[in-house]
Amino acid sequence: MAFKVTGGERGGWAVLRVSGELDLVTSPVLRQRVHDEVAEGRHSLVLDLSEVHFCDSSGVGVLIASRRLIRSCRGRLRLILPARGAVEDSHVNRVLGALGVRRLFDVYGDVAEAVEDGAEPLSA
Repeated sequence: MAFKVTGGERGGWAVLRVSGELDLVTSPVLRQRVHDEVAEGRHSLVLDLSEVHFCDSSGVGVLIASRRLIRSCRGRLRLILPARGAVEDSHVNRVLGALGVRRLFDVYGDVAEAVEDGAEPLSA
């Protein structure tokens, strides 16, 4: 499966839908897209990772760097994880959990929940 990042907007949130493998080769593409969104003044960002089937440490690094960038702008970052978010069979969720960084992110089950004001994230 080819790596792809597509953008859109929903309810005042910039939404980047990511598909494929998030690894050493592809993670710079996502990093640049996040930087582009922030440079254009969009500081409320949803990263929809529901179609990401593999994520290595460089992908995790991009997620953490994105969080840091958004927070420096006093923005908000929300993740949509594959396999219904906090379910253990989600590869990305397992990687984030194994590295002890899952708790850093607000994770939602789908984009509709993520862009809803007052929506509660899934537990870590």
